[in-house]
Amino acid sequence: MLHIYTGNGKGKTTAAVGLAVRAAGAGMRVCFVQFLKNGTSSEIAMLEKLGVTIMYTEGCQKFTFQMNEEELDDLTEEHKSLIREAGRLVISDKIDMLVLDEFIAAYNKELLDQIIAERLISDAMSHNCEIVLTGRNAPEKLCSLADYITVMQPEKHPYNKGIGARKGIEY
Repeated sequence: MLHIYTGNGKGKTTAAVGLAVRAAGAGMRVCFVQFLKNGTSSEIAMLEKLGVTIMYTEGCQKFTFQMNEEELDDLTEEHKSLIREAGRLVISDKIDMLVLDEFIAAYNKELLDQIIAERLISDAMSHNCEIVLTGRNAPEKLCSLADYITVMQPEKHPYNKGIGARKGIEY
């Protein structure tokens, strides 16, 4: 089944991490893939301790709006590689859950091959692999495939008071 966590509020990745922890606790084989992130988020170390397979974009060291064309091209290639690697795990039935964190942002910004990405989603669903997508502005094309859609909507956030992201809370 396909799960989507989207919206402008905090909690999309947190919800996906929670689901990954629950699945791992139930003995499921989980792969957690981060797009647009370099593996330094605080949850990664704990997921690894639970036996979750982790993949991320090592070359992503800044926000996309700070990147030049060459850096964006390199990031796109890295994302393509992540999708191919995740696809091999799905096809070989080596995982039961695939979390694609910030996939929707990479998809919307065309920082991956959308056709190959859509094939990965289809393959995961046909192999009875739970697949979880996170990111703002989930497009209708992906939403139409989803079994679960949760929209995170902020009512109040410290950022609006000038308080920046805090380690262990936002990242």
